Amino acid sequence: MNKAQFVEAIALDANISKIDARKAVDAMIRVTVQSLREGERLTLTGLGTFSVQQKSERVGRNPRTGAAVKIPPRKVIKFRPTAEVE
Repeated sequence: MNKAQFVEAIALDANISKIDARKAVDAMIRVTVQSLREGERLTLTGLGTFSVQQKSERVGRNPRTGAAVKIPPRKVIKFRPTAEVE
């Protein structure tokens, strides 16, 4: 399912226009991204929890040459689904 199909499904389920559904989905994405940038956890009951995890620097390998490559530290988004998705 892509974003357009998701918006259409939200509009049908909530009995609202596609324009209003798109605004709601866009707002949800903006708020989610902003809270993750600030390092907060976001828990959506019935879906799961989004959090930011710090990955430390490590040494990897270039798959073509096999040479060692230093991979810098970075932040990644972690998603943990609820125990039971209905």
